[in-house]
Amino acid sequence: MPEGHTLHRLAAYFATAFGGAAVRASSPQGRFAEGAARVDGHVLTESEAHGKHLFLGFDSGEWLRVHLGLYGAWTFGGADGERHLGAPRVEGARRLDLERDGAGFVVPPAPAGAVRVRLVTASGWADLRGASACELVTGEGKRSVQERLGPDPLRPDADPDAAWRKVSLTRTSVAVLLMRQDVIAGVGNIYRAESLFRAGIDPLTPGRDLTRGRWEALWTDLGGLLRDGVRDGSIVTTRPGHRPDPGARPVPREDALYVCYRAGEPCRVCGVPVASRELAGRTLYWCPGCQG
Repeated sequence: MPEGHTLHRLAAYFATAFGGAAVRASSPQGRFAEGAARVDGHVLTESEAHGKHLFLGFDSGEWLRVHLGLYGAWTFGGADGERHLGAPRVEGARRLDLERDGAGFVVPPAPAGAVRVRLVTASGWADLRGASACELVTGEGKRSVQERLGPDPLRPDADPDAAWRKVSLTRTSVAVLLMRQDVIAGVGNIYRAESLFRAGIDPLTPGRDLTRGRWEALWTDLGGLLRDGVRDGSIVTTRPGHRPDPGARPVPREDALYVCYRAGEPCRVCGVPVASRELAGRTLYWCPGCQG
C-alpha cells in the first residue's frame, strides 16, 4: 500500500498537470459511471492529500476521494509521456504521439484493464485502476473523512499534540499506534519500522510509556522522512554513514532501509540480526540490539 508521501506527490502532480483545466470524465469499467457523469465538463480547482487519501476538488463543489489501498494506481499520459504513480510501482515515462479531438482534448489510447475513472484534459489524461475507494463527496463529506483521520505530518495544519493525546493515554504498543490512521495519517509499514529504528524505540513499548520528548523527536523525524519521500519519490531512511557508498545518488534500493524487509540480516549499525513478527496483521521489523 502506498504511504503518505506518494499521495502528496499525486496531489502535487494533479495540481500542476490538471489544475485549472476542464476535464472529460468517464468510467470505462462502469463502476463509477454516475460519479464520472457529475464530474464531466467541470474544472479541477484543487487537489490535496491527507494521509493515504487523495482529494480532487471541482468547480461544482464536489470532491473526488480516492484511497488506493493495496492495488490501486494512477496512470498518467500526456506530452511528457506515460507513467504510473501509486501502488504497486513507479515507472519511467514512455513517449507518446498525441491526437486531439475537435474540442482540443487529448485522445487517449483505448483503456487497458479495469479503468475505474478516466480524466482527460487538453494536455493529458489520468486513469485510475484498482483503488479500494473512489467516490464523489461534498465539502462536508470531505471534512467528515478528514475528521476521522489523525494529523498528517506533511500537512501545514498538522497538530502533533492531537496524536500525542491519543498515544500518551493507551497501553497499545507504539508499533500498532503508528499504523492507526486515526492517530497519525499517512504512516505505513515501512515508515513505521524505520522511524522506530531511527529513534531507538522498542516497537512494543506501550504508548503511555513514551516520554513527551521521545514522541516529539519521533514525530519530527517522521515528518522529515516523509518530506524526503515527496521530494525523491522513494523511501530512503538510512543515514549516509550507514551505507556502503555514502555518496551514491540515487541510493541503491538494497541500501535504502535499516530494518524493513531485512529479517535475519545483520543490523547496519550493531550487527545483530534483524527480527520480525506479525503484529496486527502486518509484519513488524526491528533490531533487538538497537531497540532493546
